Amino acid sequence: MISHTMIVSFDPSIPDADLDQYLKDIESLMVGSGHVRTFSAQRHIRVPADDHSPVFTATAIVHIGVADLDALNAAFAIPGTEELISRWQARYPYQVVWANHEPLA
Repeated sequence: MISHTMIVSFDPSIPDADLDQYLKDIESLMVGSGHVRTFSAQRHIRVPADDHSPVFTATAIVHIGVADLDALNAAFAIPGTEELISRWQARYPYQVVWANHEPLA
């Protein structure tokens, strides 16, 4: 199992209802592809130290679990991914960093 963990940052902030829809859109695309075994997403819990982040402050964390490297590569090539990214970037610009890793103990 490989975990793909994304840290998503909307700046300026995104309304709660739109963030919920963004996360639902990602979940529908990923889970519907058949390449993803698990999907979860949560809002970032803000603390005062976030004001001093050297890169950016998260808005949400997305965790995607896939069987292996082939499934991970297939997930990056799911039809509709570029359209989803472009649509949301046009409405609310955001940045993403991610890490691919074995399950954490």
